[in-house]
Amino acid sequence: MSSETYLTYDPDCRRCPRLASFLDEVKLVHQDYFCRPVPPFGDPGARLLIVGLAPGMHGANRSGRPFTGDYAGILLYQTLHKFGFASAPLSESVSDGLHLRDCRISNAVKCLPPQNKPDLSEIRMCNPFLANELAHMPPKAVVLALGNIAHQAVLIASGLKRSGYGFAHAARHVLPHGLTLLDSYHCSRYNTQTRRLTVQMFEDVFVQIRRELGTSR
Repeated sequence: MSSETYLTYDPDCRRCPRLASFLDEVKLVHQDYFCRPVPPFGDPGARLLIVGLAPGMHGANRSGRPFTGDYAGILLYQTLHKFGFASAPLSESVSDGLHLRDCRISNAVKCLPPQNKPDLSEIRMCNPFLANELAHMPPKAVVLALGNIAHQAVLIASGLKRSGYGFAHAARHVLPHGLTLLDSYHCSRYNTQTRRLTVQMFEDVFVQIRRELGTSR
């Protein structure tokens, strides 16, 4: 697959009035924050696409990079590095020199939602960007959904009925066009501190990912 440019997000998008207004409010308080739709990060031709929920207030919404600068990114980037997908185990800022190998990180919703809870209309409004990402993935690629909302967004983008593909940690689903969807609990502070998601549980999902992809490119 070539690394052709395709529409993965709109940097000036204001299609969701609630999200656009909220970003304006946050920008007034935190003038040095990114406060725009956050672009995907990583290899445009990757065989692994990780889909999160949405930018965190003081994470991606501040830094402009998915899972960068907040608690949820700690376990994610440590694990990506351990399994050979990231050049370093820590993502601090867009200028830290970190790069991903055969991996890209995106979100179901590209803008920060109030209380980190996008509504269904916002998920659907942003969904064509995710659908475009999926359509440009190489055969036998893997999509990792972090949490149920990301899982549902992937199904919507794939034109599949959500009732036929239940979310469960470490669940595996076959998608159209030769893609495989794997599920994981989100690596949020709440999930990791309550041990709903342990390091071992998360790493086990990445063992499965490596098994699906075979050796690194």
